[in-house]
Amino acid sequence: MEIVIRPTAAEVDSTAADIVERYVRSGATTLGLATGSSPIGTYRELARRHRDAGLDFAAAQAFLLDEYLGLPRTDPQSYYSVIRSEFVDHVDLDPARVWSLDGESSDPEAEADGFDSSIGAVGGVDVQLLGIGTDGHIGFNEPGSSLTSRTRVKTLAAQTRRDNARFFGGVDDVPHQVLTQGLGTICDARHLVMIATGVGKAAAIAAAVEGPLSAFCPASVMQLHPHVTVVIDEAAAASLALADYYRYALEHKPSWQSF
Repeated sequence: MEIVIRPTAAEVDSTAADIVERYVRSGATTLGLATGSSPIGTYRELARRHRDAGLDFAAAQAFLLDEYLGLPRTDPQSYYSVIRSEFVDHVDLDPARVWSLDGESSDPEAEADGFDSSIGAVGGVDVQLLGIGTDGHIGFNEPGSSLTSRTRVKTLAAQTRRDNARFFGGVDDVPHQVLTQGLGTICDARHLVMIATGVGKAAAIAAAVEGPLSAFCPASVMQLHPHVTVVIDEAAAASLALADYYRYALEHKPSWQSF
């Protein structure tokens, strides 16, 4: 696991965009896209590079991490809609090749199983963007999630619903259940890139990176993955015991070694 501490949120966005751009330009075809607030700056930077530098997504496809159960795709807060308004509509990524879970499925368990199978059928995700919740969740894998879980239905924690209330009319409008890729599904991706900014994420980042491997902090499952890049600003790094080492390692990173 490589921890990259940047001075500002804008530099976090740029670094994460660098990683995705490298994959896209080298011919990688399958992206894993997170929603929520953490990756929005990265999506805007990728869209700028598409517009100004010819970054071409035409050959790519993408899978979303999760979706609210019961929310129609036409709802502006569905992740089907959010990823289009925040990213897909601004690049040449074919919307028909952006795969998302159906929150209105009449058989959510079958929907989840089919989604997992679809990821495997295309050879898996090349690079997966991730955010992290204040309780350490990734995707919507709340504390207590099995570290080997697959795509399934989950019930949101009260804290997650409170955190996401800002996107809705209020906490009462946030659905209780979601469909989410499991921790095992997420870890099948070849490269995990976590983005976090702000002091509000500092405790979760410290638990994920330096804490014990535990279902209490679902993001700690990244410690088992062979290729993880955690890109954070100074505020999100505030609780890291080894922050000075991470800065030192980055300063002395070999010039030939990419993230």
